[in-house]
Amino acid sequence: MTGFLTAVTTAMIAFVSLTGSCDQNNTQTINMNETKIPAGLQTDTATFATGCFWCTEAIFQRLKGVYKTTSGYSGGTVPNPSYEDVCTGNTGHAECLQIVYDPKVISYDELLEVFWECHDPTSLNRQGNDAGTQYRSAIFYHNEEQKARAEHYKAELDKSKAYDKPIVTEIKAYTKFYPAENYHQNYFNTHGSQPYCSFVIRPKVDKFEKVFKNKLKPQ
Repeated sequence: MTGFLTAVTTAMIAFVSLTGSCDQNNTQTINMNETKIPAGLQTDTATFATGCFWCTEAIFQRLKGVYKTTSGYSGGTVPNPSYEDVCTGNTGHAECLQIVYDPKVISYDELLEVFWECHDPTSLNRQGNDAGTQYRSAIFYHNEEQKARAEHYKAELDKSKAYDKPIVTEIKAYTKFYPAENYHQNYFNTHGSQPYCSFVIRPKVDKFEKVFKNKLKPQ
């Protein structure tokens, strides 16, 4: 863990100088998907894929400076895909998360640090038991600055041997994002007692909260 974080920090300094099967019965009422954005606040947007979007959402919605998270689909060729369409693996889309954030509170660099830490970017088209191109690791950049940062950190992490295998994360220009069905939104917080959430997402969230405790929203 320490070696990984050191590698990420070094990369930042160098640049600047599982298909889940939870049911749909609500067990909690916590809503961390969206916080009202103050009038006049200039926000930025990031779009990441780290496997199952329930997992991705559960991580990023807890960060200070993140105002809105939306689970959805990006990177494919089929317009307006449904969850069932994407699950076939034939649409080209990845399950991903669109993040609206305040760059004065949390930078894109910091979001990337969380991105690299919260999943295995060396696993091709798979995260744990979730397998298929829809579960690939991907960064959909919204501008050239995001592209440069993502490519730089990927190269630095590979160079530093932060992982035992090469990083396979796709870095691709953002084109279109399709929000997922309503029942996928804020999923972990409303289905936390279900098996996939308890045994797959909860350990990831617990690990994330320990490593990034200084970046969390107050509970």
